[in-house]
Amino acid sequence: MRKRSHDEFLDATLPALDLVYNLARRLVNPDDVEDVVQETYTRAFEAWSAGRPPRKVEPWLATICLNTGRSLLRRASTRREVPSEPDPTLAASDDVSDDAIANMRKRAVHASLWELPEEQRIAITLMDLDGFTASQVAKITGSPRGTVLARVHRGRKKLARILEKEVSDVET
Repeated sequence: MRKRSHDEFLDATLPALDLVYNLARRLVNPDDVEDVVQETYTRAFEAWSAGRPPRKVEPWLATICLNTGRSLLRRASTRREVPSEPDPTLAASDDVSDDAIANMRKRAVHASLWELPEEQRIAITLMDLDGFTASQVAKITGSPRGTVLARVHRGRKKLARILEKEVSDVET
């Protein structure tokens, strides 16, 4: 029975691995991402084996990942900054391609997300980057739907101000 349960678990949860990995990547330091993903799947399998499989796998795994990432951040007790690495595509040529510009934009948004308060960063990550609905984010985070929408709204406004400031700093 345990073997069948393990196979069912893998069949149900492996399609969501990219979602879990990307969420962990946005929540914790790059060095801790794989640990968070591994711990997420370990906790999920323990719950699955105990006879508590979810109705919807993706929100369930996202909740476990979110809680695992939060636990790790609490243990670290210091805010970690996203490392700023030079873009290798820019060093190779003076000509800036569309792909390089898109890559720079993604990095700027990702780095700017870390400047938001944790609750806003999580709400924006789940809704805007991972595609969950406000109701799903509310269930994942344990917050009322209206609170989630307010966090997303405030976070987007703050993120826009941060990015506008970065653009104006580059232009001057």
